Amino acid sequence: MPMIREAIVTTVGALAEPHIAPLGLIAEGAHWVLAPFHPSTTLENLRRTPFAVANFTDDTRVFAGCLTGRRDWPLAPSEIVAVPRLQASLAHLELAVIETREDAMRPRFVCRVVHRAAHAPFEGFNRAQAAVIEGAVLVSRLNLLPRAEVETEMNRLAVVVGKTAGENETEAWSWLAEWAARFFAAETEEAPDGRHPGR
Repeated sequence: MPMIREAIVTTVGALAEPHIAPLGLIAEGAHWVLAPFHPSTTLENLRRTPFAVANFTDDTRVFAGCLTGRRDWPLAPSEIVAVPRLQASLAHLELAVIETREDAMRPRFVCRVVHRAAHAPFEGFNRAQAAVIEGAVLVSRLNLLPRAEVETEMNRLAVVVGKTAGENETEAWSWLAEWAARFFAAETEEAPDGRHPGR
């Protein structure tokens, strides 16, 4: 299995409007592969403008926020590509698409790094940060995974967050937990017998 590095990916649309989204970068030799789901804004942007910026940040609120309707995060100009970077990034990679591999669910955009830069020191791992990232992945797939599986894993991760989180991680987790609860509440209303369509 290839290594996947979780990042915040910025792209731009037809009118150069920026879009921010969490996305795993898939390692492939010297290149990175972006595989956004179809349909998605990131996918359409990469088709229109084949450049992206991979932002590495320890502020997990950005991951949770992008998945729960909070996308207004400060940006800054990149050095080479016409796609902005996340201002809060510890480091970033500027990427150019060199190959597109079509797929019905997740087309793959193979990218080469055209510029890289570091902006702030990385001060170590926090278990709550990792838990929020895992929770964000679950929330991004609420319509794909069984409810019981999601709830079991969210409950396990909540314990880790409760033990090790700082203010940012606590806030990020609250956004994810609230979003998942609303999703399942709406789903239950659609299936009064307790069964969940599509699961």
